[in-house]
Amino acid sequence: MNVSAIDEQPLEAIGERLDAAIADVGPLIVAYSGGVDSSLLALAAHRVLGADMLAVTADSASLATGELDHCRRLAAQWSIPWRSISTNELSDAQYVANDTDRCYWCKSALMDQLDIVAAEHSMVVTLGVNIDDLGDHRPGQAAAAERGARFPLVEAGLAKADIRRLARSWGLSVWDRPAMPCLSSRLPYGTPVTVPLLSRIDRAETAVRHLGFEDVRVRHYGETARIELPAERLVEAATNAATIVTAVTEVGYRYATLDLAGLRSGNLNTEAGVTADPIGGP
Repeated sequence: MNVSAIDEQPLEAIGERLDAAIADVGPLIVAYSGGVDSSLLALAAHRVLGADMLAVTADSASLATGELDHCRRLAAQWSIPWRSISTNELSDAQYVANDTDRCYWCKSALMDQLDIVAAEHSMVVTLGVNIDDLGDHRPGQAAAAERGARFPLVEAGLAKADIRRLARSWGLSVWDRPAMPCLSSRLPYGTPVTVPLLSRIDRAETAVRHLGFEDVRVRHYGETARIELPAERLVEAATNAATIVTAVTEVGYRYATLDLAGLRSGNLNTEAGVTADPIGGP
């Protein structure tokens, strides 16, 4: 992944700003997803705070297969204190309805559990939000902020490219890992979230990844799976269309289509006409 096109700041200065932001928070919990943002935050927090930090991964039906084990392995590799918690956002009718505020209710369910752990350890909850995330519709950030969560990467002024560069310099294996948003984000707004649908999406994406397409989204449209891949992989995907169709139809879809616009994070927000939210909400 090319990160050199950004106006690069000295890595030392970036790291110092992050360290200062973490020190300002004090003992903290990192909501840990195993991606580059939360991984950098967790490792930096461990370096600054030592045992006064804890990485916590939420285990739920919207978590893709293998992600919990991925988080567990990384935490063990880096000797970072880690634990998992269970969340049950699917018990909330407002989440299941899958309106444009779905992420708000998801993050609220997460904060319900993280607040319990934070109180046990006298820690503050932090999230791996970066300043680029502020440009998308992410109501979950508002839900977390309302509950007192902090965003050290934002407070340090770190963009995604800064984070990847710093993670690479630290030797983090996830420095170029594709984003892995929750499976519910594959459902168009208004399509109710159910465990069977999340399972079908998960199995479809796993099948496509096994064909060598690691960065993939399978958007669910009834009997049709709309597959998004990076634009530079579209020709390769078209060449292997029959194999991809077989992989996706075997998990329950009737049709498989390839989105010629390529993979776009947050494109269902664009489709629904929703815009970015301030981190503190309306």
